[in-house]
Amino acid sequence: MPSLVTLDRVAFSTPDGRVLFEDLTLALGAEKTGLVGRNGAGKTTLARLILGELAPAAGTVSAEGRIATLRQQHAPPPGARLKDLIGVAEGLDRLARLERGEGAAADLEAVDWSLPQRAAEALAEMGLGGLDLETPADALSGGQATRAALAALLVAGPDMLVLDEPTNNLDAEGRALVAAMLHRWPGAALVISHDRALLTRMDRIVELTGMGAKAYGGGYDHYAAQKAAAEAAAERRLQRAEADLARTEGSIQAERERKARRDAAGRRSRARDDMPKLWLDAQKERAGSTSHRLSRAADRRRSVAAAELGSARAEV
Repeated sequence: MPSLVTLDRVAFSTPDGRVLFEDLTLALGAEKTGLVGRNGAGKTTLARLILGELAPAAGTVSAEGRIATLRQQHAPPPGARLKDLIGVAEGLDRLARLERGEGAAADLEAVDWSLPQRAAEALAEMGLGGLDLETPADALSGGQATRAALAALLVAGPDMLVLDEPTNNLDAEGRALVAAMLHRWPGAALVISHDRALLTRMDRIVELTGMGAKAYGGGYDHYAAQKAAAEAAAERRLQRAEADLARTEGSIQAERERKARRDAAGRRSRARDDMPKLWLDAQKERAGSTSHRLSRAADRRRSVAAAELGSARAEV
């Protein structure tokens, strides 16, 4: 699947120096992706990097097509109307001028004759079909304002949506409308949410941790099952790595003890002085060479076992 957004070896730290990402690589295509992770893992920061609001400390973020996001709701400016919130005021005013015969050439070049119908369909889809476009924005409830912002995304029709906790201020009906909207959405979407019902409808889940981003196919339920299986496998790997390191250390100790016994026997032979000096010297040199070789081999085995244990611990 072609990627709409690609993050290549991205690094980012907070102003106080806490590392959020390091060498993070992720591709987002024309599917619906749920982004999950612990609080503070950097989910919102990742969204802002994709939107171009932040720049990575290292690596690159590239995007194809138009990306739109659900902005945090603030008090509307004085005099704002519903049509301002969904981003169609200018286009509707242009149509009105042309219908009155007052339009300029620039109006004819920029006119979107389908705008009224698309605005009506977007409002209806978000449960605001009964409101007039001239409704004052400050007369809307918080949930209605959020629905209007979602309707604005439908009107704009970007290639990709980035939604950060889109159901936070909505009632059960509003959450259902968002879920239904995403289900019908024909483009790509990145959804940051703790709403499991919403995440269940995703095509895949990406989990953000200190080790980077890991993708799981399917919605949240499938992710949870895969995650549990991966955690169990990681625990088994850790147990094996701990046992392997213990066996390695035991084997190295046993080899040292055998070597010590052979060396002691050699020293007793030399002390008796009943062997030719040339033979004794050769045995001493051979013992030193063997000791060096065994030490190097032990270091290699210990290093391999310790590296596996470190990797297993990090995975857990």
